[in-house]
Amino acid sequence: MSAEKIEPAAADSHAHHRMAFFRQSGWVMLTMTFAGGVMYAVHPIVARHVPKEEYGVFTTLLQLVSLMGIPAAGLAPVFAQQVAAAVTETQQRQVISTFHGVCRAIFFFWLTMAVGVAVFWKQVLASLQISNPTALAATVGVGLVALLLPVMTGLLQGRQNFIWLGWINIINGVGRFGMICLIILVLGAWAAGAMTAVLIGMAAAIAVGGWQTRDVWGVENVPVNWAEWLRRVVPLTLGLGVATFMLSADMIFVQKFFPAKQTGYYAAAGMIGRALIFFTQPMSMVMFPKIAHSAARSQKTDVLALTLGATALAGAAAAIGCTLFPWLPLRAAMYDKTFLEISTPLVPWFAWSMLPLTLSGVLINSLMARSRFAAVPWLVLVAVGYGVALAAVGSHSGNLPDTQAGLRQIIQTLGGFNLLLFGVCAWFTWGRKSSSPVVPT
Repeated sequence: MSAEKIEPAAADSHAHHRMAFFRQSGWVMLTMTFAGGVMYAVHPIVARHVPKEEYGVFTTLLQLVSLMGIPAAGLAPVFAQQVAAAVTETQQRQVISTFHGVCRAIFFFWLTMAVGVAVFWKQVLASLQISNPTALAATVGVGLVALLLPVMTGLLQGRQNFIWLGWINIINGVGRFGMICLIILVLGAWAAGAMTAVLIGMAAAIAVGGWQTRDVWGVENVPVNWAEWLRRVVPLTLGLGVATFMLSADMIFVQKFFPAKQTGYYAAAGMIGRALIFFTQPMSMVMFPKIAHSAARSQKTDVLALTLGATALAGAAAAIGCTLFPWLPLRAAMYDKTFLEISTPLVPWFAWSMLPLTLSGVLINSLMARSRFAAVPWLVLVAVGYGVALAAVGSHSGNLPDTQAGLRQIIQTLGGFNLLLFGVCAWFTWGRKSSSPVVPT
């Protein structure tokens, strides 16, 4: 065959892959944006119908759930990577056997965590200024489904079953919103009821994920090299857990160090900033299995450039919009007048502080998909430094007479460490060649 015929065929194939990427990204982004919008709509409902301090508790518990899920942070990408790279029947059965073992381990890990919370029950309630213990009990229950959900979504992601991955997002969001409306608006509950609604929504998503992966439940187990599996999942968990920690930790420290009536205002501005992550995250989800698939076959791909470029454009546009019209997202979300007055000045700070974390998330996913684990210790070091800085800044800022200035200091700390995180990610992506071998699959 002549070169003239081969080159157009290669170009057509390349164009087809690009179209498939944007089509799949578009669907996942659409469903996640819809689900995120529905979940976001939960916040003004809660904020308008419960005391401000109870809204702060609710938002803090949501971030606590994110932190509780860090041990499972590596599960979705690990299963996505393994499923995407499993090209033989033996490899596929090993992935399924691993799935069975991990689900059992998750339950016992959660049980241990629940016992630990029970032991320090009073201390946790006091530290997070929780008035109704039922809110903490519901949060512990959410912890179990938060640990299991990444396993389900990882299998679907690795199979590139983005259709049902999207529907799970929708079910989770709509279920949460519907139950919030029932429990808060009809039954008149506060943070405890809101967390119960979160539990029901996530449980519905788990049920659908279990149904979509039902073909793996009856498969007979085969021996699994758990040492090899842990060698892959531990760095993935730590690497991706860093992004989760950077996204969620600030609210915990604000709830601990600042007056309870002020934390709700910080939470409202924080939800605007965190929306940048939720809006752009779908592209990274689509990118991960494609990079893992290409790495397993030593193929080149431009999917990182496409994802990073689209994420940068979307994130920068959102941050500029929040700078020019900081009141608009709060008003669009129907927060009341007090939120508009107090939270609006914090919105631009949050938007620009979250932008480097948004880009870092793309690079972390790329590094982990390629098994470039040499970056992980440095990423963890940034997260540890951030935690120490939050504790120091929070203990000082929480006592300032000007609460707004204190909250800005927390956000500035977040922005500074997010920039540092992006620098580390960029260095390991482009500045040095990985010395870590690609983990065999």
